[in-house]
Amino acid sequence: MTRHTAPREHVDAVVIGSGFGGAVAAYRLARAGKSVVVLERGRAHPPGSFPRTPAELGRSLWDPRAGLHGLFEVWSFDRFDSVVASGLGGGSLIYANVLLRKDERWFAEQRPLPQGGWEAWPVGRADLDPHYTAVEEMLGATPYPLDHPGYADTPRAHAMHDAARLLGLEVQRPPLGVSFAPEPGAEPSPGRPLAQPPEGNLHGAARTTCRLCGECNLGCNEGAKNSLDLTYLSAARRHGADLRTGHEATLLRPLDGGGYAVDHVRHHADDDGRNAGHAATIDCDRLVLAAGTYNTVRLLLRSRRYLTALSPAVGTRFSTNGDHLAFVLRAGQGHGGRPLLPHRGPVITSSVRLPGELDGVDGAGRGAYIQDAGYPAFVEWLVEGARVPGTLTRTVRFMLGRLLDRAAGAPDPRLSGAVSELLGRGALSSTSMPLLGMGRDVPDGELRLRNGRLDATWTAQGSAEHFEPLRAAMKQVAQALGAGYADHPLWRRGRAMTVHPLGGAPMGRHPATAVCDPYGEVFGHPGLYIADGSVLPGSVGVNPSLTIAALSDRLSTRLLEHPPATPHRVPRPTSTYPARTTVQFTEEMHGFCAPGSADPLTARRTGRREPLSFRLTVTADDVDRFLDEPDHTARVDGWIDSPCLGGRRPVPRGTVNLFDEDAPALRYRLYTTDAEGRSRTLAGHKVISRGAPVRVWSDTMILPFRLLHGHTADDDDLRARVLGAGVVRLRPVDLARMLTTFRTTGPGGPAALARFGQFFLGSLWSHYLLPGS
Repeated sequence: MTRHTAPREHVDAVVIGSGFGGAVAAYRLARAGKSVVVLERGRAHPPGSFPRTPAELGRSLWDPRAGLHGLFEVWSFDRFDSVVASGLGGGSLIYANVLLRKDERWFAEQRPLPQGGWEAWPVGRADLDPHYTAVEEMLGATPYPLDHPGYADTPRAHAMHDAARLLGLEVQRPPLGVSFAPEPGAEPSPGRPLAQPPEGNLHGAARTTCRLCGECNLGCNEGAKNSLDLTYLSAARRHGADLRTGHEATLLRPLDGGGYAVDHVRHHADDDGRNAGHAATIDCDRLVLAAGTYNTVRLLLRSRRYLTALSPAVGTRFSTNGDHLAFVLRAGQGHGGRPLLPHRGPVITSSVRLPGELDGVDGAGRGAYIQDAGYPAFVEWLVEGARVPGTLTRTVRFMLGRLLDRAAGAPDPRLSGAVSELLGRGALSSTSMPLLGMGRDVPDGELRLRNGRLDATWTAQGSAEHFEPLRAAMKQVAQALGAGYADHPLWRRGRAMTVHPLGGAPMGRHPATAVCDPYGEVFGHPGLYIADGSVLPGSVGVNPSLTIAALSDRLSTRLLEHPPATPHRVPRPTSTYPARTTVQFTEEMHGFCAPGSADPLTARRTGRREPLSFRLTVTADDVDRFLDEPDHTARVDGWIDSPCLGGRRPVPRGTVNLFDEDAPALRYRLYTTDAEGRSRTLAGHKVISRGAPVRVWSDTMILPFRLLHGHTADDDDLRARVLGAGVVRLRPVDLARMLTTFRTTGPGGPAALARFGQFFLGSLWSHYLLPGS
């Protein structure tokens, strides 16, 4: 990875992420005349570009380490799995369009939780209502037009309303961020060209009204979805916002004079399809974090050595918004079947509300919503194909019939009826549909970095008071439709699924229990705001997109009315790292330096080589912090011995980085002087490539380096002149000696040493031995 050396850029505001929080903030700030840069790690997805074929979907995942820069990012934790989005427009590209307001009674303040503790919302419905309205207008929120002829033929919408009436439950057609009419005030009609909105269209792509294809969650190729790129972000760009795709933030640092520096990397793939990129830094007066719950919390945790006032509550109050997926199977069983046609319509058309105890219904649980769910037509082929016994029976019957015809000597050339029987009636797929549940699970989860990777502790068992009533109500909906019921397959293994991860940087009224105040400003760090789902101190209870956007709109009003105060330094809360444990070891490496050579790979062939060796003591002053932070930096001191430097010279300071998460590598930076007192830097850099285990020794025990003039932190610094290059290696005897030098000080020394070893071996495992590497 290379680092740009151009002068540092400075803007009024940097917004990290372009989802429901980031897009709203970018628009509001740009409209107010601020210079705004949006850093979005994913790429733009204009209508018509979303994946549909298996090959396209296979490349539409997000994992830059594997050369994947696609739309979907899949997370898997101990007790649940999750899918989030990566692209210009964030989650709006793949959400199900629902724009429901959080129930007024569910803004609980100081409400006891089943497992102890409290659910505390520092804002109420009245605080958000004007912002809800502003977002609804911008996103064109409108209920599904079930009463218009072009959209009336949507059987599952009618089925959901029938089931709700039979069960005595409240049902509605929720506002959707979808265009059903070609322009405001016109009659809804499928497939009509859309009029150009006032804010323009940053893609310049044609759009049409909803064609009822059920593909909303894969990205709308018709452009009917009023996603953030087609609304807020188009308007933000019109007002001057700089939207930078392929830019992923990696570290946040306060500036001494106020404002923040954002280290980031620009992703792109090299000729072999591997991730490559350029590192850079941008400075700003105000910084809005809106990278999504997982990535915002990960950024905060990685940056906490710089964000010294960060609350110990970072990572807490995580929830899944009570998400649950189930299936209605074979509606109208025994009565010829009731068609539901899940492929017809937008993904969600109807919403059934389940009241809870906060609504005054004793014993009703925490309250929830149930919604129908559609899916693309091609999924029905997969559903029918999965019915192996039925498909096999029809296939055998078809083949046997053809054989009997041949044996009779008079085969019937008309096979339409037989082929129709072979394909089947599609009874399973046409009479079944998914159900989506969400509600008020218990926000008792925690997000933490473990060995530099995000981990989560939330479990569905802690939210049984929510899930059991929700599942029971889903079963009643299925029964009301004369259908069977099934939970998603992972539920049987004790695993939940969520597309709405929330919390981890909760808002509140005090830094001891919250990361940011009720306006999203981080306690102790003026001008740093959080504007995504991570600020929510509990579940929304319904689709959270509108609430996240409304909170961001409220945050933006506050930010524009109140300039950031002078920054002040507050010591790190002692509860973050209560006591430090140090790990230290000494290593010795031997090799050569070729004076005048600039390339370690060709230095071996030069005519003149001088021996070079060094002995370094490597110290991780705080093992927990060393393992948590992405660059895994330890300090070093010792000596370098080489005629290139005039003999043995001290190394009073230096750093070593092990297995940087963004660019896996071993990096050494040793600062010394030559015999005449001139500053010198030995910069060693070994990139770790995925590959065969036989390369472990050469990749980790052989270090190419360059000898630079002066003390420089950047190999590409234009002031740094290369004086020589070479290679040093850790011989087996050196390794054996190094293993005897490991020492720890502080509490839990043996455990700290074990964690350090697990980190090192685990990093080697992930780069050499994982399947598909």
